[in-house]
Amino acid sequence: MELLITPEIGLIAWQIITLCSIILWIVCLISILKNDFKNNDKLIWVIVVIFVPILGSILYLLVGRKSRLQNN
Repeated sequence: MELLITPEIGLIAWQIITLCSIILWIVCLISILKNDFKNNDKLIWVIVVIFVPILGSILYLLVGRKSRLQNN
């Protein structure tokens, strides 16, 4: 029986996952730095995203974007 996932495919998948997580991290940091937050929320989100990259980015997208101040 032949393996469905060869080492080459696994390496490519790992590289794609790593690249996507880096892009997500950068996009979240740019979004945090471009927008205004109340009190020290901006600093807190930057620290969370930098020190807990994948989970922090996902948390920012789910929770932090709602806490941004609206520019009207």
